[in-house]
Amino acid sequence: MIPIIDRRYLRYFDWISFSLIVSLACIGLLFVFSATSKENIALSHFFKKQFFGTFSGIFIYLIFSFFDLRTLSRWGFFGYFGVLGLLCYTILGGWIGMGAKRWISLYFMTFQPSEMVKLVLPLCFAFYFNEQISTKKSFFFPVVLLGLSFILILKQPDLGTALIILFSGLIILWVTNIPKSFFIISAFFCFLAAPVLWKNLKPYQKQRVFVLLGYGDSKKERYQVEQSKIAIGSGGMWGKGTMKGTQNRLSFLPEARTDFIFSVLCEEWGFFGALFVLLLFSFLFIRLFYVIITSPKFLDQLIGIGLLAPIILSTITNIGMVTGMLPTVGIPLPLFTYGVTHLWITFASLGILNNIAIKRFFYY
Repeated sequence: MIPIIDRRYLRYFDWISFSLIVSLACIGLLFVFSATSKENIALSHFFKKQFFGTFSGIFIYLIFSFFDLRTLSRWGFFGYFGVLGLLCYTILGGWIGMGAKRWISLYFMTFQPSEMVKLVLPLCFAFYFNEQISTKKSFFFPVVLLGLSFILILKQPDLGTALIILFSGLIILWVTNIPKSFFIISAFFCFLAAPVLWKNLKPYQKQRVFVLLGYGDSKKERYQVEQSKIAIGSGGMWGKGTMKGTQNRLSFLPEARTDFIFSVLCEEWGFFGALFVLLLFSFLFIRLFYVIITSPKFLDQLIGIGLLAPIILSTITNIGMVTGMLPTVGIPLPLFTYGVTHLWITFASLGILNNIAIKRFFYY
C-alpha cells in the first residue's frame, strides 16, 4: 500500500539528498543539451528524450519514496526472474547497437534489461535473506542467481555492466555475513583462471586493456581516450564556457552525450566546474551512506547498500575511464549520461533510498 495522507512522509522526507539529486540531474541535462545541439537544430531529439526522462524520473523518485519496503522487496524477488527472462530474450532477439545486443525494442522506445538488474537484484536478495535463516546452504541460491545474471549480461556482450552487477552483488553478500572463506576461495580460483579469462576476452576488450597500458595508435585504438584527455586538459581551470567547447562542438570527442559526457563538462566548465560536480556526487553518497547505516532494520540496510553500490561504482568507473585511469567499458555516468532506461532506474533506486531515509523515523 502507498500511504497518501500520513504527514510523517513529508516531515521526514530527505530534502538534502533530493536537492543534490535534482541539481546533478539538471546539470546533466544541460550537458546533454550542449553535447547534442547543432547550429540548425537547437533542441535535438536526444535532449528532448533526456528532458522527458529527467522529469518523469523525478516523478518515479517520488513514487518509490512512499512504497512499503517489504512489499517492494517481495516484488523484486519475483520480478527478478522476469528480468532474467528479458536478459535471455535480449541475447536471442534483442536490438543490436554498436555491435551488441543490449536493448529490447518496443517500437516507440528501446530499453536495456541489464539496467533493471541494478534495481531488482538488491530487492530480491533482501527479500530472500530477510525470509531465510542465514546458514551456509542459504547462500547457494543468491550466488547462483548472481552468477547467472553476470553470464547473461556478459554474453550480450556488456562486460562493464556485468562487472558492476557482479561487484554490487558481492558487496550485498559481504554485508549478509557470508563466510569469508567464500571470497578467499573465489579470489584464489579467479587468480588461477586469469589466463583462461584473458584468452576468452574479445579482441576489442583486450585492446582496451592495452590502451590503458599506453599501447595503440592515437588515431585508431587510442582515439577516444586521447580526444577525451584533450577535452579535459583544454578546459583549464575555469573552462571555455557552456556550448563553447571545441572538442565537443567540432565533433572530435566521440560519444559525447553518453560515455564521455564528463569530458564535455571538464572542457566547458574547467577544473573548478568538474570539482563542483564531484563534490555534489560526494555529498550525495555520504548522505545516502549515513542514511543506510542509521537505519535500524537489516532489510532496509541490505536494500540500501545494494542500490547505492552500482551508482557509486558506475560514477567511479565512468570518471576513471574518461580520464584514462581505467579501460573504456561503456559505463554511464549516473544522472548525466544520455539514456532514459538507466535514468529511470537511477531515480527509482534513489527514491527507494529516500524511502529508507523516511522510514528510519517510523521505527522509533
